[in-house]
Amino acid sequence: MKFTIAKTDKESKARAGEILTDHGSISTPIFMPVGTLGSVKAVHQRELENDIKAKIILGNTYHLYLRPGLDTLNKAGGLHKFNNWNHPILTDSGGYQVYSLSEKRKITEDGVKFTSHIDGSKHFFTPENVMDTQRIIGADIIMAFDECTPYPCDHRYAKKSMEMTHRWLKRCIDRFDSTEPLYGYNQTLFPIVQGSVYKDLRIQSAETIASFEREGNAIGGLSVGEPAEEMYEMTELVCDILPKDKPRYLMGVGTPVNILESISLGVDMFDCVMPTRNARNGMLFTSKGIINIRNEKWKNDFSPIDEDGITYVDTYYSKAYLRHLTISKEILAAQIASIHNLGFYLWLVNEARKNILEGTFKPWKDKMIKQLAHRL
Repeated sequence: MKFTIAKTDKESKARAGEILTDHGSISTPIFMPVGTLGSVKAVHQRELENDIKAKIILGNTYHLYLRPGLDTLNKAGGLHKFNNWNHPILTDSGGYQVYSLSEKRKITEDGVKFTSHIDGSKHFFTPENVMDTQRIIGADIIMAFDECTPYPCDHRYAKKSMEMTHRWLKRCIDRFDSTEPLYGYNQTLFPIVQGSVYKDLRIQSAETIASFEREGNAIGGLSVGEPAEEMYEMTELVCDILPKDKPRYLMGVGTPVNILESISLGVDMFDCVMPTRNARNGMLFTSKGIINIRNEKWKNDFSPIDEDGITYVDTYYSKAYLRHLTISKEILAAQIASIHNLGFYLWLVNEARKNILEGTFKPWKDKMIKQLAHRL
């Protein structure tokens, strides 16, 4: 994997760059649609490629390990061939999912024992076998195995967890560097910065992660319930330490406003389930603000979902029609809304990139943030 920076904004820390992988190039800043089980919910791969214009999607190690399972993925030739997505894929190591199974897992120095949410079967993830699993899944970018601490947690727990994450990282790197990719293309390992909302821990973790000199780095353990101001503070602190010539990935973030603010702090890559999850519940993100399509006010509004027509579906469907489908619980509602929201997120990061390159990012961002948080 190679990363180049085309331009850095003069009034902020925003960067426009390019990540080159064996499955194609990714212009940054970038938003990555979440395809937990190998599919982005309610969206075809052709729509991701042609309409949403996604350049990279996510899969999740925990879920893909359980279903369809490693044997099937291996026989298919990896996730790219299994789901017919011929562009880059990133896999989360499963650390966050295991963290969320607080009543069904046990964390030890060796790894994590957990109970499947599907059938109650027992499993054990270690830094080593998570690397092997992600080799089999075949993502272009794979994540180190870490513990995502809950919010709030005390300093003592956060420090202990962070130190274990660092020890796990060394084991991940040793395993990754001693094995080869399985399907004829290169894979890249990203370490993850932890440390909850404690400045001293975040500094220590960022310095430790940077010292491993991997091709890219991630920031984890944020957007888990802490106030947005603390998330931004920790993000800026970490970005100032992580190498400037490597891509920075802020995991699980977030709202359109979160993304623009984090781009201004130096983040290059984002993912979040919010655009698709909120879409299925009738919440739409537009260039003028947020729409709850269930509201009566849209019943006879025959204007496009986003009146600026920035996404593929905006030229086809009205607010009134989408409201009708949503209220009627038609499956097509989830599909239209998901394509719209993902298209909007990709439009937003592309516009951010354009404004960085043109030297107008800061005033554009400040104007957009006022609009994006507005409830229509």
